[in-house]
Amino acid sequence: MSSQPSSSQAGPTTSVAKGVAFLLAATLIFGVQDVASKILVATYSPFQVVMIRYWAFFALAVWLVMRNSNLKRAFVSRAVGWQIARGVLLVVDIWFFAEALKTVPLGDIGAINMVYPLLVTVFAIPLLGERVGVFRMSAVVAGFMGAMLIIRPGFITVEIGVVYALLSSAFYALYLVLTRKVSQLDTTTTSLFYVAVVGLVLTSAVGVFFWRPMAVEDWWLMAVLCLTMCGGHGLVMVSLRYAPASVLQPFNYFSLPWAITLGFLVFGTMIDGFALAGALVIVAAGLVVMWRERQLAVKRPLMRGSATAAPGQSPRSEGRR
Repeated sequence: MSSQPSSSQAGPTTSVAKGVAFLLAATLIFGVQDVASKILVATYSPFQVVMIRYWAFFALAVWLVMRNSNLKRAFVSRAVGWQIARGVLLVVDIWFFAEALKTVPLGDIGAINMVYPLLVTVFAIPLLGERVGVFRMSAVVAGFMGAMLIIRPGFITVEIGVVYALLSSAFYALYLVLTRKVSQLDTTTTSLFYVAVVGLVLTSAVGVFFWRPMAVEDWWLMAVLCLTMCGGHGLVMVSLRYAPASVLQPFNYFSLPWAITLGFLVFGTMIDGFALAGALVIVAAGLVVMWRERQLAVKRPLMRGSATAAPGQSPRSEGRR
């Protein structure tokens, strides 16, 4: 799942190494954010946690919009329906992710979430009219087989949290496809602001009914969550000043080893051999798809979705949750 500078602004004097370093730092910070989220949703409703995150994100979005434009201009859209749909999809995505955090180890969630670039390829066929050849589709199928290695239906009991993680990836992929669609019609500022406003309204309308008083120490943890969210997105924005998104994109997969490491250090959980093998298959398939898309982009450039389009997006293809 914004406000980062266009990757086209990366000039010949920029340092790709710096861009990669900033992005890797962002993936680590987003991993810390997921740790804070996992601790909080063990006590409080995901609706409440997501609502507070959106409060912080809305404040960040307003600040970013005011820096680059003004609020009135940000509301002007040639694709209002699609913009609202993006906002709804992202709210549902983040809620499913928060629900998954309640029961699924961080490493497993990180592995499952790696399927979203493959889902983007699939959803782009009907929604964007893209043509996907045998090469990319074979990589997508291989990636889904990797997901089956993680889930192993019929061999182990599939937890509802795993289903939530898969749904989170699916909704995020749909969100990214629509982001590509609206990027040809609206400015990045408009897309950012609509996501923030729609998310604020939806999460507040629901979250207030699940509110429970928070302990002082949990408010501190919530502050960590919101600060890492903002800081992570800020680092993604900075990384795109030094290197184009197409170069940075593969390094988002470093979110997986961070998730595995943090899951072990904080919660004492470790991804098993089957899940690790499945994750490696998914990552390999995703990298193949990216490589093929970069080849095709020489003849048919694709508009990419924003890296910082939403709160809590650990960095996926462009940056996420």
